[in-house]
Amino acid sequence: MFTGLVEGVGTILRTDVRGKERIIEVRSKEFDTHDVSIGDSISVNGVCLTVVDLTPDVLKFDVSPETLKVISDFNLGDEVNLEKALRFSDRLGGHLVTGHVDAVGIVLSVNIENNNYQLQVRYPKSIGKYISRKGSIAVNGVSLTVNSIINERFSVNLIPHTWQATSLKNVKENSLVNLEIDLMARYIERMLVERTK
Repeated sequence: MFTGLVEGVGTILRTDVRGKERIIEVRSKEFDTHDVSIGDSISVNGVCLTVVDLTPDVLKFDVSPETLKVISDFNLGDEVNLEKALRFSDRLGGHLVTGHVDAVGIVLSVNIENNNYQLQVRYPKSIGKYISRKGSIAVNGVSLTVNSIINERFSVNLIPHTWQATSLKNVKENSLVNLEIDLMARYIERMLVERTK
């Protein structure tokens, strides 16, 4: 479980494909790994991955075939958002994020308005019912508030700090981004479906 508050940005150092699986290595000198161990979960661009090896500034992960089916690609040199798993003693400054990507969205535009950055993102129709105005959504693992929804697209604003401190500063028109819907919406739908049976 994560909060969507990015703790550091890393760079994809290596990607190796083995059959249908992929191993990735991420380098980040700014991401504190002193309390990270093999087996820990780390959110990498919103994808919950397990650490299989590490050095002080490089993390190595296995990426399963199931995960590869639903996420945007990890490419050599890409910057990625990093966040350690939530501890029960931590503050919850964002929203509850599982690191289980629901869909890949496409950035339609990036605009600057009053020193803030506004992203317009097209999402697949299949997740539309879970997205609500003023609700939460994770974009590449970053907890954001939905400002508007029109015709299978939503807009979010990023304050200058979020823009500078995350890999979202690299997105542009046609960039692919990992989307995770709000956890509560997922469970509410499940309860309603069961109730009507």
